[in-house]
Amino acid sequence: MVVKLENGKDKNYFSKRVLIWHKKDGRHDLPWQKRINPYRVWISEIMLQQTQVSVVIPYYLKFIESYPNLKILSNTTLKKVMKHWEGLGYYRRAENLYKTSQIIKKNFNNIFPKSYEKLIELPGIGKSTAGAIMSIAYNKKYPILDGNVKRVIIRFKGFNKDIVKEKQLWEISNNLLPNKKNDIFTQAIMDLGATICKKANPLCNDCPVRNKCITKNTY
Repeated sequence: MVVKLENGKDKNYFSKRVLIWHKKDGRHDLPWQKRINPYRVWISEIMLQQTQVSVVIPYYLKFIESYPNLKILSNTTLKKVMKHWEGLGYYRRAENLYKTSQIIKKNFNNIFPKSYEKLIELPGIGKSTAGAIMSIAYNKKYPILDGNVKRVIIRFKGFNKDIVKEKQLWEISNNLLPNKKNDIFTQAIMDLGATICKKANPLCNDCPVRNKCITKNTY
């Protein structure tokens, strides 16, 4: 059995409930939630790829202290960027980060593109990272599909994670977007996956969308 979100009322159920939950119980003190801009969203999203929040926080703070904006980052060297990345792992992320800073410096005068199509052309920026930048920094209606969001959707809809298609998950992620407050919603749905709909021992009784979740209390 799979929940269908076909009418406006059902579509609004998810986003409305998640937004209300986030306002009261979501995370609001993460360092990248302060002084939000495209650069800070980008740095945090790249660092958070396959890395836990608790590990990222000190690296993010140190990185932003050394490179508070794109211009300063683009004027440093790859060697120095890699030095800041030591211990965080997945060093290809740092290489792509630096490559992207050079491209934006050369082609966009150190100003982050406001176009989704331009963003996904940059090294290391895939659909989900581009969606996060567009929604969180620019408050535009773009979906994301990181590990947390993917898990929330799969469980909420009752999909078999081994056979569900990525394209279908993207369509649903887009379908769940509210008509406004997309900057908040993007952070809210990521929070939901990270703190409630956890990979192990999810807190189903605390979930704001449990009443329509197909798999509640089955993990």
